[in-house]
Amino acid sequence: MSGERKAACIIAWPAGHSRSPLIHNYWIKQHKLNAEYRREAVPPEKFVDFVSHLRERGYVGGNVTVPHKEAALRLSQPDERARAVGAANCLWYDGDTLRSTNTDVEGFLANLDQTTPGWDRGLESAVVLGAGGGARAVVYALLAREVKRIAVVNRTRERALALQAQFGARVQPAGWDEIGGLLGNAGLLVNTTTLGMVGQPPLEIDLRGPAALVVADLVYAPLETGLLAAARARGLRTADGLGMLLHQAVRGFELWFGLRPQVTAELRALVEADLNKK
Repeated sequence: MSGERKAACIIAWPAGHSRSPLIHNYWIKQHKLNAEYRREAVPPEKFVDFVSHLRERGYVGGNVTVPHKEAALRLSQPDERARAVGAANCLWYDGDTLRSTNTDVEGFLANLDQTTPGWDRGLESAVVLGAGGGARAVVYALLAREVKRIAVVNRTRERALALQAQFGARVQPAGWDEIGGLLGNAGLLVNTTTLGMVGQPPLEIDLRGPAALVVADLVYAPLETGLLAAARARGLRTADGLGMLLHQAVRGFELWFGLRPQVTAELRALVEADLNKK
């Protein structure tokens, strides 16, 4: 890339845990771009000012993560996907307009397409655990693939009902005690909660579903959660959270730098090694 050096960043609070700089700087080096991807630790009270002057700070765009995704939506021109999910995780300039989208949707789908090909062929019923931002992205993605029934399981039923109100009758709220029955007819189980994450309680589910059940977990620390380990022990196909993390980064890079990068085994191994550091 000739001309002025371009820069993008991850905006978070805190920001030290993010693997986005590792991913994007790998691609920048691979494509020999005159560019840089940085971390920006921005507390909530300073977020509006930071994003309002993103270009003046030298950035062509950036990623947004906890706790700023909803604020990013309000401060930009979101696309239909970001509005539906209710959160933006990617910002870029279109002329003088700061636009936003949510790349978790395509990251989720691309990861499943790559790791469990044909997962959505004839898929009629899916079970989604959780009703937060991750669940909204997953539900949006599954509806786009024309899944007929999506059971949203959440301890607080009101949050699951909110997803039904937003996305329609194909979304069916359910209680935690209904999981066993729901899995009997499901082709896909997705965990969008923090259960099973390092430092969080384990996710304990009896995976007595059909042999064709695909199990996906958005958690990527640890790389193999208890849910995925149990699924693999049963011979079920799985998709982990690291794959989604890598795939969701692709579109942002393309929007900022004009090249569409590839998620390769080498890149995954690089991020795996970083995650496994003590």
